[in-house]
Amino acid sequence: MAFKSRFLTIYFGLFALYAILIGIYLWLASGDQIPDALKGTAADPATFLTETQLQQSEVYSVLRNWLFFIGYPWEWAIYLVLLFTGTAARWQEKLAHTAMPGYVRFPVFVLWLSLVSFAALLPLRLAGYALARYYGVSTQAVWSWIRDNAVSFSIHYVMLALVSSVAFFFIRRGGRWWLKLWLLSVPFILFLMYIQPVVIDPLYNEFNRLSNPQLEQKILALADKADIPAHRVYEVKVSEKTNALNAYVNGIGSSLRIVLWDTTLQRLDENEILLIMAHEMGHYAMHHLEWSALGSVASSFFLLWIGSMLYKAMIRRWGSRWGIRKAGDAAALPVLLLIISLLSFAFSPAANFISRQAERSADEYAIRLIGSTEGAVTMYQKLAAASLSEMNPPLLVKLFRSTHPSLMERIAGVRIHEERK
Repeated sequence: MAFKSRFLTIYFGLFALYAILIGIYLWLASGDQIPDALKGTAADPATFLTETQLQQSEVYSVLRNWLFFIGYPWEWAIYLVLLFTGTAARWQEKLAHTAMPGYVRFPVFVLWLSLVSFAALLPLRLAGYALARYYGVSTQAVWSWIRDNAVSFSIHYVMLALVSSVAFFFIRRGGRWWLKLWLLSVPFILFLMYIQPVVIDPLYNEFNRLSNPQLEQKILALADKADIPAHRVYEVKVSEKTNALNAYVNGIGSSLRIVLWDTTLQRLDENEILLIMAHEMGHYAMHHLEWSALGSVASSFFLLWIGSMLYKAMIRRWGSRWGIRKAGDAAALPVLLLIISLLSFAFSPAANFISRQAERSADEYAIRLIGSTEGAVTMYQKLAAASLSEMNPPLLVKLFRSTHPSLMERIAGVRIHEERK
């Protein structure tokens, strides 16, 4: 008991130190460090944001990035507390003494774990929501926010219960259980890609046909030019939730959808909208959706392979202290979730790097498809203003958070393209 208490005390002490240090780093590295060559150009936020917006962008970016960076060790703390205090083992023991059959006990265990994790992470979610509301990025009412979180919790619980049940089925049988899981993950990933736009997304927002038929025809003409088999463009109502701008193409086969946020329609002009849609079409035309699926399959192979070795080592080393008798005990689920979170964080710089290359190539494709850069610079500037985004984030933010090139880089890329013409 003394060891468990000492371990958790050290962990939370290190967590507090990390939170302070990462906060200091983000504050000192913030402020959109614009290279001298780009100062005074369209890539310089001082040329298109007011002084108030510049200050808001700096503070908002620091705070939301800080919440992101403390979010992972906060999550790890949940699993460590459940393990080192023996809570997970006691849950398993308590359920074992009930009259419930095994196939019911495990989903109940997952439900308890999900509820505790959700409640423990709720302060971070509330802080992020309050922050976005305060700075005008979010327009979402409290009850709408609660509803979306309830939907997210329900989806997460169903997915976790399903996947972990299958995982522990194989773990209890030993052998290369991770390889069997990986083989099953391939159709599962493709299935999720298919149902995302037609089943999951509508749970959060209302989708309708684009309200501007003339614009829809122009977008569909672009889609035809890009060999995208689309027959309608969807408009999603998000203006009651956010001031941010977005558009996307997702789905596979018959679930393919071209989608515009209504905020994008309200705040961008036609040239800007066509460019942002051409960018999204670039992902489809250059098979980024397929490559993304292959990337998910490949990364899941390594995640499961490395994760299985860590799982065995941790159960062997700490299992008795945690009250875990066998690798297939339900009480070991927090160990599995801890490893997945650790590896996801460790792999994120590589995944983000690949994503940035795809986004950069989609930017270039959009300009080629349209045949003009008109509206590109103002589009990026409006994106920055709407979400109070940093034009040039600090290095650690780029590595661990940035799935797109910085807006400074994207505007500079437009200038380079114009100079080549």
